[in-house]
Amino acid sequence: MTKQDIINEVSLATGLTKVETEAVMNGVMTAIIESLAKNERVELRGFGTFVVKHRKPKKARNPGTGAPIYLPERNAPSFKPAKHMRERVNDILTNN
Repeated sequence: MTKQDIINEVSLATGLTKVETEAVMNGVMTAIIESLAKNERVELRGFGTFVVKHRKPKKARNPGTGAPIYLPERNAPSFKPAKHMRERVNDILTNN
């Protein structure tokens, strides 16, 4: 499912135009990105939590060549789904 597919579904469900729905979707995404850039946790109850995880530098290997590479220290956004979301997805997928 793409962003446009989500916009279409939300637009049909809410009665908003696709342009209005896209503006709302872009606003939500921008707010999440800006909060993560400030190292703030973003919690959407019933959906999940976005956080920034700090990754230490480490040595790794290029899977294609096997050559050693160095991965620098970095921060990476991470998402942890809510318990209700995990259970619902698991129930639907195991019953089909």
